[in-house]
Amino acid sequence: MAATTVPENYRNAVIAHIMLERAACAISFYVQAFRAEELFRLDGPDGRILHAEISIQGSTIMLGDAEGPHFGAPTAIGGTTVGLHVYVDDVDALVRQAVAAGADLLQPPTDQFHGDRTAILRDPFGHVWVFLTHLEDLTPEELARRAREFSRAGA
Repeated sequence: MAATTVPENYRNAVIAHIMLERAACAISFYVQAFRAEELFRLDGPDGRILHAEISIQGSTIMLGDAEGPHFGAPTAIGGTTVGLHVYVDDVDALVRQAVAAGADLLQPPTDQFHGDRTAILRDPFGHVWVFLTHLEDLTPEELARRAREFSRAGA
Protein backbone atom coordinates (compact mmCIF):
# COMPACT_ATOMS: atom_id res chain seq x y z
CA MET A 1 0.00 0.00 0.00
CA ALA A 2 1.49 3.36 -1.05
CA ALA A 3 1.92 6.00 1.63
CA THR A 4 0.40 9.45 1.26
CA THR A 5 3.10 12.11 1.22
CA VAL A 6 1.16 14.30 3.67
CA PRO A 7 -1.17 12.42 6.04
CA GLU A 8 -4.70 13.83 6.21
CA ASN A 9 -4.49 14.90 9.87
CA TYR A 10 -1.39 17.01 9.05
CA ARG A 11 -2.67 18.61 5.86
CA ASN A 12 -2.81 22.40 5.69
CA ALA A 13 -1.34 22.85 9.14
CA VAL A 14 1.80 23.64 11.02
CA ILE A 15 1.91 21.00 13.72
CA ALA A 16 3.01 22.15 17.14
CA HIS A 17 5.63 19.87 18.67
CA ILE A 18 6.00 20.95 22.26
CA MET A 19 8.85 19.86 24.47
CA LEU A 20 8.47 19.72 28.21
CA GLU A 21 9.57 18.11 31.42
CA ARG A 22 7.47 15.14 32.60
CA ALA A 23 5.68 14.53 29.30
CA ALA A 24 3.66 11.61 30.71
CA CYS A 25 2.28 13.89 33.43
CA ALA A 26 1.56 16.54 30.80
CA ILE A 27 -0.48 14.09 28.72
CA SER A 28 -2.55 13.19 31.79
CA PHE A 29 -3.07 16.89 32.49
CA TYR A 30 -4.13 17.63 28.89
CA VAL A 31 -6.63 14.77 28.97
CA GLN A 32 -8.14 16.06 32.21
CA ALA A 33 -7.93 19.80 31.56
CA PHE A 34 -8.44 20.14 27.80
CA ARG A 35 -10.33 16.91 27.01
CA ALA A 36 -7.38 15.78 24.91
CA GLU A 37 -7.30 12.32 23.40
CA GLU A 38 -3.99 10.50 23.43
CA LEU A 39 -3.34 9.17 19.94
CA PHE A 40 -0.11 7.29 20.66
CA ARG A 41 3.21 7.44 22.46
CA LEU A 42 6.70 6.04 22.06
CA ASP A 43 8.35 5.44 25.41
CA GLY A 44 12.12 5.41 25.75
CA PRO A 45 13.95 2.75 27.78
CA ASP A 46 14.36 5.23 30.65
CA GLY A 47 10.60 5.90 30.91
CA ARG A 48 10.79 9.27 29.20
CA ILE A 49 8.54 9.89 26.23
CA LEU A 50 10.45 10.04 22.96
CA HIS A 51 7.38 11.14 21.01
CA ALA A 52 3.63 11.25 21.59
CA GLU A 53 0.64 12.79 19.89
CA ILE A 54 -2.60 14.08 21.34
CA SER A 55 -5.68 15.58 19.78
CA ILE A 56 -7.66 18.50 21.16
CA GLN A 57 -10.92 18.89 19.25
CA GLY A 58 -9.31 17.48 16.14
CA SER A 59 -6.07 19.47 16.38
CA THR A 60 -3.04 17.20 16.53
CA ILE A 61 -0.20 18.24 18.81
CA MET A 62 3.11 16.39 19.09
CA LEU A 63 5.00 16.33 22.37
CA GLY A 64 7.85 14.69 24.20
CA ASP A 65 10.32 15.06 27.00
CA ALA A 66 12.80 17.84 26.26
CA GLU A 67 16.39 16.82 25.73
CA GLY A 68 19.37 17.59 23.60
CA PRO A 69 20.86 20.88 22.50
CA HIS A 70 17.96 22.06 20.34
CA PHE A 71 14.90 21.88 22.61
CA GLY A 72 14.26 23.11 26.11
CA ALA A 73 11.16 22.96 28.25
CA PRO A 74 9.56 26.34 29.08
CA THR A 75 10.13 25.66 32.77
CA ALA A 76 13.86 25.19 32.11
CA ILE A 77 14.28 28.34 30.02
CA GLY A 78 12.01 30.56 32.11
CA GLY A 79 9.24 31.18 29.59
CA THR A 80 7.92 30.38 26.16
CA THR A 81 7.91 32.16 22.82
CA VAL A 82 4.90 30.29 21.46
CA GLY A 83 1.17 30.50 22.11
CA LEU A 84 -0.80 27.40 21.15
CA HIS A 85 -4.17 28.39 19.62
CA VAL A 86 -7.00 25.86 19.57
CA TYR A 87 -10.63 26.46 18.57
CA VAL A 88 -13.09 24.66 20.86
CA ASP A 89 -16.87 24.37 21.04
CA ASP A 90 -17.25 26.05 24.45
CA VAL A 91 -14.31 28.12 25.68
CA ASP A 92 -16.03 28.95 28.98
CA ALA A 93 -16.57 25.30 29.90
CA LEU A 94 -13.03 24.38 28.87
CA VAL A 95 -11.57 27.17 31.02
CA ARG A 96 -13.53 26.04 34.08
CA GLN A 97 -12.31 22.47 33.57
CA ALA A 98 -8.70 23.51 32.91
CA VAL A 99 -8.48 25.79 35.94
CA ALA A 100 -9.95 23.05 38.14
CA ALA A 101 -7.24 20.73 36.79
CA GLY A 102 -4.46 23.20 37.65
CA ALA A 103 -4.05 25.60 34.71
CA ASP A 104 -3.32 29.26 35.44
CA LEU A 105 -5.88 31.65 33.98
CA LEU A 106 -4.01 34.51 32.29
CA GLN A 107 -7.04 36.03 30.52
CA PRO A 108 -10.64 35.04 31.26
CA PRO A 109 -12.99 34.26 28.37
CA THR A 110 -13.68 37.54 26.60
CA ASP A 111 -15.50 38.42 23.38
CA GLN A 112 -12.92 39.88 21.00
CA PHE A 113 -13.20 42.35 18.14
CA HIS A 114 -12.18 39.63 15.66
CA GLY A 115 -15.35 37.62 16.27
CA ASP A 116 -14.03 35.01 18.70
CA ARG A 117 -14.46 34.48 22.44
CA THR A 118 -10.93 33.95 23.71
CA ALA A 119 -9.20 32.84 26.91
CA ILE A 120 -5.51 32.42 27.69
CA LEU A 121 -4.16 29.76 30.07
CA ARG A 122 -0.72 28.58 31.16
CA ASP A 123 -0.39 24.87 31.82
CA PRO A 124 1.70 23.55 34.74
CA PHE A 125 4.48 22.74 32.26
CA GLY A 126 4.94 26.36 31.13
CA HIS A 127 3.11 26.38 27.79
CA VAL A 128 0.64 29.17 27.01
CA TRP A 129 -2.65 28.15 25.39
CA VAL A 130 -5.13 30.42 23.63
CA PHE A 131 -8.54 28.78 23.41
CA LEU A 132 -11.14 30.31 21.14
CA THR A 133 -14.81 29.79 20.30
CA HIS A 134 -15.83 31.38 17.02
CA LEU A 135 -18.85 33.65 17.42
CA GLU A 136 -19.29 35.42 14.11
CA ASP A 137 -17.97 35.51 10.57
CA LEU A 138 -16.62 38.90 9.52
CA THR A 139 -15.78 40.31 6.15
CA PRO A 140 -12.19 41.51 5.77
CA GLU A 141 -13.51 45.08 5.71
CA GLU A 142 -15.46 44.66 8.97
CA LEU A 143 -12.49 43.00 10.64
CA ALA A 144 -10.23 45.89 9.56
CA ARG A 145 -12.78 48.46 10.81
CA ARG A 146 -13.04 46.75 14.19
CA ALA A 147 -9.26 46.44 14.45
CA ARG A 148 -8.90 50.19 13.87
CA GLU A 149 -11.51 50.91 16.56
CA PHE A 150 -9.79 48.51 18.94
CA SER A 151 -6.42 50.17 18.30
CA ARG A 152 -7.84 53.65 18.89
CA ALA A 153 -9.55 52.56 22.10
CA GLY A 154 -6.30 51.08 23.43
CA ALA A 155 -4.21 54.14 22.56
